[in-house]
Amino acid sequence: MDGVRVGKRMIGTQSPVTIGWENIPKVEGSQLKRFVFTWFQPFFWFAFIAFWYYAPNSLATASTGLTIGIGFRLLLMALEWINPRFESWQITWKEFVTDLFYVGLGYTILRIVDSYIGSDVLIKVMQTHFHFESFKWFTGLPLLLQAFLIAFIFDFGQYWMHRGMHNWYPLWLPHSVHHYITQLNVNKGAVGNPVELFLIGLGVGGFFDFVPRAFLLAGAIGGVGAYQHINVRFNSPRWWRFLFNTTEHHSLHHSQDYEATRSNYSGSFIFIDRMFGTCIDGEAELLGMEGGRRMSIPEQMTYPFTEGWKTLKEKFGRVSTVAVPAE
Repeated sequence: MDGVRVGKRMIGTQSPVTIGWENIPKVEGSQLKRFVFTWFQPFFWFAFIAFWYYAPNSLATASTGLTIGIGFRLLLMALEWINPRFESWQITWKEFVTDLFYVGLGYTILRIVDSYIGSDVLIKVMQTHFHFESFKWFTGLPLLLQAFLIAFIFDFGQYWMHRGMHNWYPLWLPHSVHHYITQLNVNKGAVGNPVELFLIGLGVGGFFDFVPRAFLLAGAIGGVGAYQHINVRFNSPRWWRFLFNTTEHHSLHHSQDYEATRSNYSGSFIFIDRMFGTCIDGEAELLGMEGGRRMSIPEQMTYPFTEGWKTLKEKFGRVSTVAVPAE
């Protein structure tokens, strides 16, 4: 494959990719269908921000956010059947059961572990030693600006954590499991080795829970990350795809082309990638590693450890020599 030059890199020499928005297929059909799949994402983004901004305190709670999140995820799953991006990504029972396992893992075991050793524990310790009087400048900012700063700080940290996972082998081992997925759908963000899922969940966003309304608003602003793993074809407005990470961006990051995977690291704000020269606009259908080999759940659980052990043996193991008696 010849590939396409993007900056100093050649993208698509190992697997087919589409580079440039002008080359990405558009939603076809009736005028209503094209309207819906053009403005669906901006409409709900503004709607959620407006809800958390104006909702009474009795509704502006974490439990309300959880309920809305589950309902919205079910809506996105329905859209995947109505207007799939790729037929090859349509979910099967095997994929559904795998996704369900990881979603359940995230809401149970990983949440329990995080409550003992996660970033929230460290944040609570920090908060006990902080004088919140020194944060009056922050609480005095307009509410929406507070929320944006919280979302940006969290995603900025996520960008460097994710980029580090692709550039330092000990972090790549647990993260590599997530790159064995061969399709994107709304629950695929939950699939990965538990070590990686724990690491990617670390962040300082929880430090700002002393401004609960801004904290909930930040979740709405950064909630565009839900579209990363989704099998829906959208006609995203130009300003949207300039600012936010889209399925197109993330499919390139998961492609079978090595150079393409070293791009689009941010979780929500693709302009962070644009700032550091790691953004590539385009999409890919063929995803995964090793030619699209699918991992079983047991292998996903053990792969970082077995592969790490193999690497250590190759690096430090000594080849045994057989003593030859002298004649």
